[in-house]
Amino acid sequence: MSNPKDYTVGWIYAVTTEYVAARAFLDKNHEGPEYVSHRDNNTYTLGKVGKHNVVVAVLPGGEYGTTSAGGVARDMLHSFPNVRIGLMVGIGGGAPSRKHDIRLGDIVISSTRDGKGSVFQYNYGKMIQDQTFQHTGFLDQPPTLLRTAVNGLRAQYEEEGHRLEDAINKILETNQRLRQKYKRPGPRSDRLYKSGIIHPRNSEDSCTDICGDDPSNLIYRHERTEDEDNLAIHYGLIASANQLMKDATVRDTLANEHDVLCFEMEAAGLMNHFPCLVIRGICDYSDSHKNKEWQGYAAMAVAAYAEDLLCQIPPTRVEAEKRINDIVSSS
Repeated sequence: MSNPKDYTVGWIYAVTTEYVAARAFLDKNHEGPEYVSHRDNNTYTLGKVGKHNVVVAVLPGGEYGTTSAGGVARDMLHSFPNVRIGLMVGIGGGAPSRKHDIRLGDIVISSTRDGKGSVFQYNYGKMIQDQTFQHTGFLDQPPTLLRTAVNGLRAQYEEEGHRLEDAINKILETNQRLRQKYKRPGPRSDRLYKSGIIHPRNSEDSCTDICGDDPSNLIYRHERTEDEDNLAIHYGLIASANQLMKDATVRDTLANEHDVLCFEMEAAGLMNHFPCLVIRGICDYSDSHKNKEWQGYAAMAVAAYAEDLLCQIPPTRVEAEKRINDIVSSS
């Protein structure tokens, strides 16, 4: 059995699809922990990524949102007291705009802009008479070590390109059971509808059948060229709340006002109590149109990025960081 004190990196996932992708990218699997706290309700996968011992946890089935994510993080720290850096890795909804050509399968990394936090709690703020709702929910930044590693990897990718798709394909060749659900879907399934085109409420039919691919309903985007990565990586603000964003009008408003790139449901429950980097794979466009086809591939993409990122960080740098328990208790 594994000693919980040996693990310094904590990964948290929201859904099973993300968890399966994470497990696939572990370089080595370890036996379960020899001890967990009586206050800990999590189930763990332990393993090695590069030279780092990593503990992986997923939210309880059917539970989503900031509260559940915060509970998983707290329980993890009860049983794995030496965790020093955290990663929140999973799928999210994109906020494409003229400024940011975000597409399905792309990755968004939580990054600081204009001195503000990298995660924005968009349902947190204040109402003032005769004024619009004022958002005040910018949360803590990721640890400096992770932000530095992100910039180093970003420079490497810009110079050499990334090999994330090659890494995904290698996993799928090794484990063919995952291929159908986790391979990259065809490009025709990546449709960005105009904000005024709404999927019929309570309809279980697919957008292919109901909303179709009429060019007049879609926002035109050029095909990515050979000089562009098919899987692009974007850096900026991630919006988080305890609700699923499925409104294209609100999406566009927050993207224009705050330069939001992505929407998700867990990070706001973590950042101030479990300092971490948020990494999201884009599986839909935060609108009313259902698209589960891209969830598996998007989960694979962010797991591949997380592996690349950790391999950039020497274990001695992680060990020199304060334990998250100590950071939280002193704040």
